[in-house]
Amino acid sequence: MNKSTQNKDEHILFIKNMVCNRCIKVVKEELEKLNVKIKSIKLGEVETYQTKTELPLNMISEVLEENGFELINDKNARIIEKIKKEIISIIQNYTDEDLTKISFPKHLSKKLTKDYTYLSTLFSKTEGITIEHFIILQKIEKVKEYLKYDELTLSEIAYKLGYSSVQHLSRQFKKNTGLTASEFKNNISSERKSIDWI
Repeated sequence: MNKSTQNKDEHILFIKNMVCNRCIKVVKEELEKLNVKIKSIKLGEVETYQTKTELPLNMISEVLEENGFELINDKNARIIEKIKKEIISIIQNYTDEDLTKISFPKHLSKKLTKDYTYLSTLFSKTEGITIEHFIILQKIEKVKEYLKYDELTLSEIAYKLGYSSVQHLSRQFKKNTGLTASEFKNNISSERKSIDWI
């Protein structure tokens, strides 16, 4: 790590479970209450004008934990959080381009400037599931979202999320939720799991 990267890291707080726009809002409000001067804020990262030594890190850690977040100091944990952030961001925010055109291994390697085998091994070892399984879980959550909105057919959902067929989506959905897509749709009491807790 060169000196300029090291200096920049002195101004960055890495935060676990910060995976949606609502999370950004909550973290920003809580840090401002502690007089943290924020330069920029994005999923998983807050850049401050103060260095870490000038910040009340114990109080920050406490307030983050109260809101379901966690301050990350470990380098490997930061990498894991970045992998999750990238996957969630792609699945939640892609537009017209269907997901079959996105190569997650290439994308993650490029974004994190690390070999995919290394990332994959680290993720599996730390999280107890593979990156591929994490991607499936995120896609299933997106399927649930589409089913609740009831604007697309299962066939359209399958295409948008990069499934080879409706059958493939249906099998994966049933395996991970215990319900068929139709059962889920008809079951009003089915609560969508928040992506904050996956």
